[in-house]
Amino acid sequence: MTDSAKPTLLVVDGHSLAYRAFYALPVENFSTKDGQHTNGIYGFLSMLVNLIKAEKPTHMAVAFDTSRVSFRTREYAEYKATRSETPAEFRGQIPLLQECLAAMNIPVLTKEDVEADDILATLATQGAELGYDVLVCSGDRDSIQLVDDRVTLLYPSVQGVSQLKRYDPAAVRERYGVDPAQYPDVAALVGETSDNLPGVPKVGEKTAVKWLTRFGSLDALLENADQITGVVGGNLREHLDDVRRNRRLNRLLRDLELPVTPADLAVKPIDAQAVRDIFSRLEFRTLLPRVFEATGTAESGEDAAPVADAPTPAELHPAQLTAWLAESDTEVGVTVVTEAGRVHRIGFARADAAAEATWSDDLADALRDWLAGDTPKVFSDAKPQLKALQRAGCRVAGLAYDVILAGWLARPSFPDKTLGHLVERFLGEKLPEADPTQLVPETEGATPGQLSWYTLRVAQAQRARLPEPVATVLTDIELPTLLALVDMELAGVAVSHDKLSAFSGELGIRADGIAQEAYAAIGREVNLGSPKQLQEVLFDELGLPKTRKTKTGYSTDAGALAALQETSPHPFLDLLLQHREATKLRQIIESLDVAIGPDSRIHTTYLQTGSQTGRLSSTDPNLQNIPIRTDESHRIRGAFEVGDGYETLLTADYSQIEMRIMAHLSEDPGLIEAFNSGEDTHRFVGSRVFGVDPADVTPAMRTKVKAMSYGLVYGLSAFGLSKQLRIEQAEAKQLMTEYFARFGAVRDYLRASVEKARVDGYTETIFGRRRPFPDLTSPNRVLRENAERAALNAPIQGSAADIMKIALFRIHRQLLDEQLTSRILLQIHDELVVEVAPGEWDAVERIVRDRMGDAAQLSVPLDVQIGRGPNWDEAGH
Repeated sequence: MTDSAKPTLLVVDGHSLAYRAFYALPVENFSTKDGQHTNGIYGFLSMLVNLIKAEKPTHMAVAFDTSRVSFRTREYAEYKATRSETPAEFRGQIPLLQECLAAMNIPVLTKEDVEADDILATLATQGAELGYDVLVCSGDRDSIQLVDDRVTLLYPSVQGVSQLKRYDPAAVRERYGVDPAQYPDVAALVGETSDNLPGVPKVGEKTAVKWLTRFGSLDALLENADQITGVVGGNLREHLDDVRRNRRLNRLLRDLELPVTPADLAVKPIDAQAVRDIFSRLEFRTLLPRVFEATGTAESGEDAAPVADAPTPAELHPAQLTAWLAESDTEVGVTVVTEAGRVHRIGFARADAAAEATWSDDLADALRDWLAGDTPKVFSDAKPQLKALQRAGCRVAGLAYDVILAGWLARPSFPDKTLGHLVERFLGEKLPEADPTQLVPETEGATPGQLSWYTLRVAQAQRARLPEPVATVLTDIELPTLLALVDMELAGVAVSHDKLSAFSGELGIRADGIAQEAYAAIGREVNLGSPKQLQEVLFDELGLPKTRKTKTGYSTDAGALAALQETSPHPFLDLLLQHREATKLRQIIESLDVAIGPDSRIHTTYLQTGSQTGRLSSTDPNLQNIPIRTDESHRIRGAFEVGDGYETLLTADYSQIEMRIMAHLSEDPGLIEAFNSGEDTHRFVGSRVFGVDPADVTPAMRTKVKAMSYGLVYGLSAFGLSKQLRIEQAEAKQLMTEYFARFGAVRDYLRASVEKARVDGYTETIFGRRRPFPDLTSPNRVLRENAERAALNAPIQGSAADIMKIALFRIHRQLLDEQLTSRILLQIHDELVVEVAPGEWDAVERIVRDRMGDAAQLSVPLDVQIGRGPNWDEAGH
């Protein structure tokens, strides 16, 4: 039989690989809408799909442990006893994984009183004897003993299951210095921590291999243990029974009675619909086509995902389309297909019909009034579509729903990115989509009218499942905000290319000069951007204390180096940090400079769904990463100028908004008095904490109280406070004690809010925005404590985001209602920037103060700070 004709048997250790996948993939990124964690399943199946595709096995099985109890634990009760309890996030994943394997027609094998590796050992031995090429995939090193000329071990790397190391006999000898059959002898001497099998003290792999080489076998070594001299010889003689026990326990069973033989494990076609069903439940979208490809399953005909019978859209000319829309007495789905930001096609749908047309000036004239009318309109990702329509001279009113925004509000941690994802989640169907990789797609995608029809149906399904408070946030906050963002993005902000270019040049010269000084400090040139070269300089040449360990050595990121400079200062390290800062600033400036459009303005894109708290972020370019309150930030902000035809810029932001929300939510009388007194809040609080008159609060006292007040919102510990203020931990703890003694309701609120979230499963802002926190009940301490800190902050930061959005769209709306030319340009870090037209300052200032001041009714006033100037920097306050 030729090699190509030999059958290939692949046997996999299910528990071992699923556990490794669980720890390799971030648990917070893999969860269904019902809270079922899926990272172990996803990682395992991804590995398996890659294996099937690469190895093309003809026979296959996956073995699982039934429990931790086996003949090994009966002999040695401490066997694997040190393994931690199964993480709650992993529970339930194995049965679901086995259900996936069943759908893929891959046999799942278990047997009481033995381990999965014993099943693999039996099948591997049988397969080799029958002439199969055998692949054993396991993360248990005991499987090394199975390797021979017919059996290859595929062992996962430390990175998880994405990389598998192939162990044939030569690879085992190269790595361990012994033949595969002798690896268990080495393990018996050295011990196995993961199995809680103690070895001979002070005996490592090198010593064990040397002994086995000298005596030929483990039995011969143990019989001649008295010939081993020194401390290790004494240790060996004292632990002979441990070694013998280890060898009995690590010997895999090769002769189990199993219900199948290798011949029974021939690969069968998968049950495509069953796979689709379970993957839909687990919300695995990208994995499904990979499974179909690897298994040679065609996704067509009876195997295709369910596709609804969408109506065939009527292709209508402008007058017909206007008449068709006039017949609609309920909400209408709308989809705008754009090309380069311009309208190309537009489609509409009712519950039972769809219509569409190619865009033209005549169509724009015909639709302008309807688009601006009150007919409720439903979109999927409305903002870019509304911008395209507005460029074409058509404003949209009556925006009733956006399925992408609604999906994000329902699941801010795992938002659905596309209409196709939402169709799958809420309708259990597949949206017809053309393959973008095919020049002539085999499958036609849904037309604009059909997309509108699917959008309407998703909206209906979402509304049935969206909690009322969350639905209110959508209609009362997010949709009006979206309309304001459309105008802001289209307006853009004037930016001086000359100012940015000059500053970038200065930073380039500065960075070059710093680099030369850094080279002089160590006597040679290195690549200051290379972590590998920096590790050599910092830790080998300069002998600085090592930072935290990473996969590629020791960390050289900004945080690690800043901490290192604080504890172990060195001229080179100081220069390196200066060089990084100059380089980073130059990159920020260049990203801004290239974004300046032909109109000399930057048109950033605001991301409504870019955070879990509700805060807006921006991209293309990112305006959130411009430094604040540094000399460099003043230079950058100075390049953002008032545009032609306008008189000045107005900036506005809230003073201490998160602390004011804290006072409102906690109902702490002392904190409420602090804000209502009209005095400097931190000075007032400091007088209470330190027991002095407000006039006697020193700058140092004020700084400590300010750090404390803001830190509490983010779950700051005494250790974190001591590090931030550079004081002893005992002093920080005493400061916190004194604070809570005066403001006890703050402490009570923070504790109660986390406990409430633990019970509810989510936090809620003043306005009803929810953020789920399933990890609050996690047995994993790190996950649980991270969730607790985030849950402390979410209602406060989320309420601040809501208040800013309410102020934003109300100001925008009133500027339009009063027919003012002035317009909002930016919303960055809780700050609004408004471009004010000549003669409109008084009206704009009044509107901004009023609408920001009454955006929320709190038990303390919302204090608004206003600035004015020809550029963003001078308008600051």
